Amino acid sequence: MVIGKRAGLIGAVALAISACAPVGSDNKQSEWTVYEPLGEAKSSTAGELLFVANKRGNTLSKIDLTTGEEVLRKDSCTNPHELAMSPNGNLVALACYGGTTIDVFDVEDLSRVTSVELGENARPHGIMWMDSGVIYATAEGRQSIFRITDNGVGSPALTEYPTGKQGSHMLVVAPDESAAWTTDLGSKTVTRIDLVGEAPPLSVTVGEEPEGISLAPDGKSLWVSARGSNQAFELDPVTMEVRSTVDTGAFPLRLSIRPQGDVAVTSDLMDGGLTVIDLKTAKVIRSIAVSGPQEAQQRFQVTILWSDDGQRVYVAETASDTVAEVDYESGKVLRRLPTGDGGDGMAILGMTEFFSP
Repeated sequence: MVIGKRAGLIGAVALAISACAPVGSDNKQSEWTVYEPLGEAKSSTAGELLFVANKRGNTLSKIDLTTGEEVLRKDSCTNPHELAMSPNGNLVALACYGGTTIDVFDVEDLSRVTSVELGENARPHGIMWMDSGVIYATAEGRQSIFRITDNGVGSPALTEYPTGKQGSHMLVVAPDESAAWTTDLGSKTVTRIDLVGEAPPLSVTVGEEPEGISLAPDGKSLWVSARGSNQAFELDPVTMEVRSTVDTGAFPLRLSIRPQGDVAVTSDLMDGGLTVIDLKTAKVIRSIAVSGPQEAQQRFQVTILWSDDGQRVYVAETASDTVAEVDYESGKVLRRLPTGDGGDGMAILGMTEFFSP
């Protein structure tokens, strides 16, 4: 079975909300699914697709990476930011930063499948859709994160975990869903949240305005970029001790680890470039010019996203309504893809991975 309208869910959803950590909860990990999203994917012969949240235009774009053309754009929600792809590739979830919902769209026609209400002043931003089917999202306005699961009758159940910090913006979640980590812009902290036990949130101060965050594929290191101090930090994911500090380019808004786990890249907004950090040595090994300092303000690069094979980096340029496609090995900008107004959050779907002809 698959989720959303293909599972027969229509209209408003009934919400079951439990605040704070689920100590003593009857929920079991095997039941943590949202609308049973691990079903079969629809058959298709299409190539790779890129989905972009256009935060100024309040729209969602679908771009065919074979042709480089925007093939579809639909209204989404107010000030949409980050995106997450469902495990089977049928759906994409959008954090509606200007509102209080997580909205789910069909990747085929970008129709809205459902809208999950998180509550007053939620302002959801960071989002991840796990292989188990669970969706996690930050609620910046509530100083918390949410876990969205299936309550067993086809509607979502929400569990809210407080961070207690201002501006909990981006997040990563351990593959086994034992813990989550947020960057808290207002509090200048990074917070570890225990998702399965009773441990309270653990927060540490990390640079000035930490924002970018990525967990190494082996789960042994957590990397954070602090945009206000032009630095990246390696942390122990359990103790939250800072292991390494690395100088980056100017205003590293995002940080993303390559799927191979060998390097991390920061998106340096004020430089219009990328800083490449070797994770074994915690040293900068190269810089990649995407637009350069002269064009940095005209482009205003933000979110970065790796292709599944780690050969390309997609860089959202919010001011010029483009996404730069960068070849990682050569550092060359291969092309610029048109988006809607203010393209920011991105998700990529490699059809060859999810679909068969």
